[in-house]
Amino acid sequence: MIIKAKHNFVLDPFFRHYVLWKMKRHFHSFSINGEIEDNGLPILLICNHVSWWDGIWTLYVNQQLFKRKYHFMMLEEELRKNWFFQYTGGFSIKKQSRSIFETFDYTAELLSDANNMVLLFPQGNIKSIYQNKFVFEKGIEKILQRTKNDIQIIFQANLIDYFADAKPNAFFNLHNYTASWNVDEMENAYNTFYEQCLQAQAKKEI
Repeated sequence: MIIKAKHNFVLDPFFRHYVLWKMKRHFHSFSINGEIEDNGLPILLICNHVSWWDGIWTLYVNQQLFKRKYHFMMLEEELRKNWFFQYTGGFSIKKQSRSIFETFDYTAELLSDANNMVLLFPQGNIKSIYQNKFVFEKGIEKILQRTKNDIQIIFQANLIDYFADAKPNAFFNLHNYTASWNVDEMENAYNTFYEQCLQAQAKKEI
């Protein structure tokens, strides 16, 4: 049995306020880049995974732009250690287990509701922020094969720069993906998008 998300009426709003406080405390600035139109569909958010902050950053983006009911996939062992995430939208996946198919079905079920957003890290685990080549695991394709309705797929690329500031500046880059649901094509598109984000970031000046 997988661990399903259970948004708690106390913990969930508390966590949303905590996110903003945490970011303001630890970052000099944070900005959202990229014009994204909300199509009114369930949202699958595909994001690079470079730190503990990624889930907080994507929740912030959701609060600012989409205001969906926020869900995110976590390794089962991590979700059991950080149990409170279950009550803020976290649900489990256990690799090399038969329950993984239950997770795929559950994710597709979440993506059948236009009120929902689901965050996936297609790399599967945290990688260095200096990595610029992404390899998607096949699970995302299994989820999309089970998704029978239209959804909006959004790419997010998180980047950090300090410039002359003591605290880092966080940049959340967004792109609306509308092409094939084939995992290889999606992987290539994300890599192209990420390279464009890096090039644009390199041109920024203080």
